[in-house]
Amino acid sequence: MAEEILQVQGLTKHFPLTQGVLFQRQVGQVKAVDGVSFELRKGETLGLVGESGCGKSTLAKLLMGMERPTSGTVRFEGRDVFGLSRGELRRLRRRMQMVMQDPYTSLNPRMTVGDIVGEPFAVHGDPEGGRRTRVRELLEIVGLDPEHVNRYPHQFSGGQRQRIGIARALALRPDVIICDEPVSALDVSVQAQVMNLLADLQREFGLSYVFIAHDLAVVRHISDRVAVMYLGKIVEVGDEEQIYDHPTHPYTQALLSAVPVPDPARKGAEIVLEGDVPSPANPPSGCRFRTRCWKAEDICATDEPALEPRPGATAGDDAGSPHLSACHFATEKIVRG
Repeated sequence: MAEEILQVQGLTKHFPLTQGVLFQRQVGQVKAVDGVSFELRKGETLGLVGESGCGKSTLAKLLMGMERPTSGTVRFEGRDVFGLSRGELRRLRRRMQMVMQDPYTSLNPRMTVGDIVGEPFAVHGDPEGGRRTRVRELLEIVGLDPEHVNRYPHQFSGGQRQRIGIARALALRPDVIICDEPVSALDVSVQAQVMNLLADLQREFGLSYVFIAHDLAVVRHISDRVAVMYLGKIVEVGDEEQIYDHPTHPYTQALLSAVPVPDPARKGAEIVLEGDVPSPANPPSGCRFRTRCWKAEDICATDEPALEPRPGATAGDDAGSPHLSACHFATEKIVRG
């Protein structure tokens, strides 16, 4: 089993809600991320899936140190990210980079592609061999013409712009890349190209990914393990086969039932979730999914289920890949025949 490079423990981010114009007072808080724990191994892709508003992007900012947590820790190779000095955090940023969601707004339209990809060198220092040479190499690595260094972002398609963003993330040769819904704004055919590029880069450079998405079908093709997030919490985590073929949490089962499959005869009945996602400012007591769950009983309203192995969960390929579910009534449901 590969060594862990990133450890997240009890990570929480609450945003205050205030009232008043001249004299503001706190009247509540939005629990965007609420006690998230997981680990990322070297060379692994962890897929993080959930509906819009469940806290995925806030979690990405916490992992990068762009937001400070209300509580909890993020450790990179055993070192607490939020306990580092400014200089230490700057050096850590060389090893952790991010690919943004929207390729149309994440690139400065007034900068050339060469300047965008070379920007990390301007911040952290030029590489051996010179900045221009390295920028051209990076463009070639991600499948773009090195001769286009003097073009501007508007002269490229959406897929090409995302490749530029990936090249920028690769510039400092990081160990971990946080991919915040990197293909959600792209056409389906272009999504596949970008996903294949990320997979190729991972094999070539030994990268570790946290791949955030709301589409389970997209995540399956790149992830070694998958964590399912609902209303600020992880409700199920396991390897790719466990989550997709043997889901145990009702929320995971509902998400998978809505995924199109090539052969409709192999697809089970779709699970339609009733009601809206509760507000993160006032989440339900006990299990947060209970207001939309067909299995909910009295215990679900009073006792919050822990994320742990359940009787219905598969064991995993090894002791390091447990199948965990935060449900009092976790039972396996075969989604595909």
